[in-house]
Amino acid sequence: MAELMASNETKGKKRGTRGHKKSTRVDLTPMVDLGFLLITFFIFTTTMGANQVMDLNMPANSNDKTPVQNKGALTILLGDNNRMLYYEGKLEEGGTNIHPSSFKDIRNVLIAKKKAVAAEDLFVIIKPTDDSSYQNVVAILDEISINVITRYAIDEVTTNENILVAAKDKNPIPSLN
Repeated sequence: MAELMASNETKGKKRGTRGHKKSTRVDLTPMVDLGFLLITFFIFTTTMGANQVMDLNMPANSNDKTPVQNKGALTILLGDNNRMLYYEGKLEEGGTNIHPSSFKDIRNVLIAKKKAVAAEDLFVIIKPTDDSSYQNVVAILDEISINVITRYAIDEVTTNENILVAAKDKNPIPSLN
């Protein structure tokens, strides 16, 4: 609502002189109410970000084996305390080809392996140990998705790998953040 502020001071003024301009005051209370109603409407009608789902293709028969060439295989072992180890090809006796890594460095390993091997030969095998967290598995799957690696699998850790993971240095690798 608008109001006009008028003064009653006409004493002592001569005729013909110009009158003072009257000041206006606009009441913005209804406008504020309307603003809050619009904000409330948009909050209630907006859809929040939907969860993103990652496709995971599983074999029809769990006994099916996928042939993997040694030159294109990259195995990632996930341990406790955000520890990660990887090796290329077959696991050598004594684990001499196992290398420690972090979640920041594994991207460079994946990129280098992708450049070194033909796309149809590249195969990443993820092996989470019993002590690894679900967050670490999801982080590795995200890295695979980011690097557009189409052939990968989640497999169980063998006893030899488990022994080698336990024997490696127990220092935690920096966290995911």
